[in-house]
Amino acid sequence: MEAESQMREEGSCFSNVNVFKRVVLSNSEGLYDDDDAVKGVVTHSSLWDYHLILSSKFSGNHAAALSLAAKLRGIPAYIVIPKNAPKCKVENVIRYGGQLIWSEPTMQSRESTAAKVLQETGAVLLHPYNDRRIISGQGTISLEFLEHQVPQLDTIIVPISGGGLISGVALAAKAINPAIRVLAAEPEGANDAAQSKQLGG
Repeated sequence: MEAESQMREEGSCFSNVNVFKRVVLSNSEGLYDDDDAVKGVVTHSSLWDYHLILSSKFSGNHAAALSLAAKLRGIPAYIVIPKNAPKCKVENVIRYGGQLIWSEPTMQSRESTAAKVLQETGAVLLHPYNDRRIISGQGTISLEFLEHQVPQLDTIIVPISGGGLISGVALAAKAINPAIRVLAAEPEGANDAAQSKQLGG
């Protein structure tokens, strides 16, 4: 007898600014007091740099969400974006009031450009994934599923890029249900996380 299984998909790549990103960024901005945040916030949105396959990708959800959160607070948002970012993602940042600063499509260029903007503006950095506040906020996805939508859920498959999303989802999901499985997914042609794991990273 085959066990009945169900799958629910929650996609956000092409949404305007998905709910959990708004929650994450609004909460994170609240952790900066007015003296710190008055000069604005800086971020470089998720970017993967693959030297071996000579391609890079930019998701843009963090950039758009930060732009909106900063706009609602009345402070500037400086968004470092690679020159090859998808047009729809760039348009979202502009729509929500973010100020674009272009970089080359490499991690080194992204980070050095952000550092220069920080020095010139006096703004504060909100990292797109390597930040405990972002990770905590992204755990709200697990809360939404396990406490409100699908409490019997036994497996969550999460796209992995910078690692902040899956970290937050795993922390919250395991706190609610230690037996739940959290699996990472990434494109076969851009599998840097899998390669890193194979090399012991």
